[in-house]
Amino acid sequence: MELGLHGKRFLVTGGTRGIGRAVVEGLLAEGAAVAYCARSQDAVTAARDELAATGSTVVGTAVDVGDAGALAGWVVASADALGGIDGVVANVSALAIPDSQENWRNSFDVDLMGTVGLVEAALPHLLEADAGSIVTISSVSGREIDFAAGPYGTMKAAIVHYTQGLAYNLAGKGVRANTVSPGNTYFPGGVWASIEENDPDLFATALGLNPTGRMATAQEVANAVVFLSSTAASFITGTNLLVDGALTRGVQF
Repeated sequence: MELGLHGKRFLVTGGTRGIGRAVVEGLLAEGAAVAYCARSQDAVTAARDELAATGSTVVGTAVDVGDAGALAGWVVASADALGGIDGVVANVSALAIPDSQENWRNSFDVDLMGTVGLVEAALPHLLEADAGSIVTISSVSGREIDFAAGPYGTMKAAIVHYTQGLAYNLAGKGVRANTVSPGNTYFPGGVWASIEENDPDLFATALGLNPTGRMATAQEVANAVVFLSSTAASFITGTNLLVDGALTRGVQF
């Protein structure tokens, strides 16, 4: 299948590891140019060196998406560097799960407002693009009550609602908006790798809930993101695509 991504320009937040890194790699493999960000300068530099070695057009920047001004400035600078923006992927999460005032604030600032800030800053460029695309990363925890109910699950649910509204309001303007909601996703250095080491009982319980007997890989989630970002998905907008291996049991009508 031809995805039509060659020469397209994308912004990806949280692009140095896990799902975000896999999304960056997937877009680059299809011939797109990508600007990505993450909080750690060291991680940004290491990823840039590895990704640039492939000969792809890739720009990495250290940005805290919880800082609205810095996020907006990064979008402007990235649009200048790439010559425009055809799509954005809002991937960053504070992963603030325990129920505390600090985690509610962090989840709001990073998960929700980081998504809103990226979209608002990029929207003028997306409207100028031939077929603009927005993909937001939510979670199955935004769809059902699980151990992450509270700040994390609530903000992930809000992201789905926000994206659905974008899809409706932008459909007539040539910009699509979709959400990908991963189930438990395992990758080195990720939250589930840490839980496996530090809370093996919780890890075993989570693993046992999935009828496939395993967790998703970052690449499997990224595949869905790359497809929804592509012109092959030109009539798909307003969807919340679960990538969870049948982890969730609710029926989507």
